[in-house]
Amino acid sequence: MARYADPGALEWVESGGGPLIAVPETVLPFWAGADSEELDTDYDRACEVDGYVGLLPVGDSAALVFGDEPASTSYLPDHGTFVRWSAANSEDELLAKIPAALDAAVWAHEIRWNVPGPVVLFDSAWPGGAAEGEEHLRVPLEPGPYAVRAAYARPGPETWVGLVQLRRLAD
Repeated sequence: MARYADPGALEWVESGGGPLIAVPETVLPFWAGADSEELDTDYDRACEVDGYVGLLPVGDSAALVFGDEPASTSYLPDHGTFVRWSAANSEDELLAKIPAALDAAVWAHEIRWNVPGPVVLFDSAWPGGAAEGEEHLRVPLEPGPYAVRAAYARPGPETWVGLVQLRRLAD
């Protein structure tokens, strides 16, 4: 994983240029990425997602696609938020601005995501079976429904961050 600070508080996932995706572990083998003989690959479907986030069917579940720009992304469990690094001088600077970013965010509409358990964040071009090693991030979500909302915030003159917040809903 790319680390932007020494020693680095978070593990960051990057893409080769396309969208990142969070796929439930239970359906990882069903995500083919760009490796498919179909005319429209799973990666192509991920690239067609409009806006900051969207859902795509995968097996008997759904994956969360991180649209817009292929920013380095990590997860802050204390805030239930994926953080997308658009601009900051350091990881420390970015993390220090997260509370202000969350307060100032103008959130897009919410979507509902039913999660069967932990998810894996990785480059959507890769097949799910290859989402191992250093270029992925396992996020231990509890099974159930979540409200997902996204925003971009500029909490400082040189700090821009994308936010994708998950809020657990009652079953």
